[in-house]
Amino acid sequence: MEYRNPVVINRADPWIYKHTDGYYYFIATHPDYQVIELRRAKKINDLDKTSEIKIIWQAHQSGHLSQLIWAPEIHFIDDKWYVYFAASDDATRRDAHHHHRMFVLENADSDPFSDHWEEKGQVQTHQESYRLDATVFQLKDELYYCWAQLEPTIPGNSNLYLAKMSNPWTLKGKILTLSLPTLPWECIGFKVNEGPAAIIRNDKVIIAYSASATDENYAMGLLWANISDDLLDGYSWHKSEKPVFKSSEKNQQFGPAHKSFTVSEDGKKDLLVYHARPEKNKSGDPLANPNRHARIQSFEWGADGLPIFGEPVAD
Repeated sequence: MEYRNPVVINRADPWIYKHTDGYYYFIATHPDYQVIELRRAKKINDLDKTSEIKIIWQAHQSGHLSQLIWAPEIHFIDDKWYVYFAASDDATRRDAHHHHRMFVLENADSDPFSDHWEEKGQVQTHQESYRLDATVFQLKDELYYCWAQLEPTIPGNSNLYLAKMSNPWTLKGKILTLSLPTLPWECIGFKVNEGPAAIIRNDKVIIAYSASATDENYAMGLLWANISDDLLDGYSWHKSEKPVFKSSEKNQQFGPAHKSFTVSEDGKKDLLVYHARPEKNKSGDPLANPNRHARIQSFEWGADGLPIFGEPVAD
């Protein structure tokens, strides 16, 4: 299958989930930062204008769920639908009192396009500080939650953390500091580790993540552990020294990161879903530039059991 890129224009932080009903469900950051939009189609190439599209949630008029709705993900857990996302109470201030928090929506209907989405509240962590980009994955009957958060005692914008969950909106037990932005390529513009997404293959739990500023320096790194190891033991994890996916001058794709994983229509190919910009950010805050487009491409696996992403393909 050849995919038409971009898959969906002006959508950042894309997440695609292929369900047992044969639909691909697409969710991403909407450029107005005020709604959560869900799309579905039987073919990935139809996720743009020919797909079903519905706004499933709108920001509140005020409070912690009113501003900067970022990076939603949709998951199907124990026969219910869940959407994880981040939101703030202020469009410009980001400090100890005004910052992103993480929230969960639940829908018990078999059809996530129904109107029965319920707010389950904020996911509480170890520190009341800036936090976002949550993802979940299941392994050995345990549900794990991985997210990005500012730790006031650690220099930088955000680190990655990992914990188990007692239910899809509540953490339990130990919280592991999974990764800090310490490598040179993770600290361009800002010291950032964020946007984790997990794929379990070859007896490994593999977490791809994003680092550096969200302009052309945004790139993707890799963390991995064996599925037989204790995932909440920091010694179980390994980290790539260099980015595994980065900007391509040749193909005019910049800042390729904040990704998810899905499979091709025939189930034979693993697919990387990500956003990239068609040009470098010229001026100002790159988050104010809506030219991040959702893209997709297949990838291969190396002899070491880790993914080989190559470089972002041209339009």
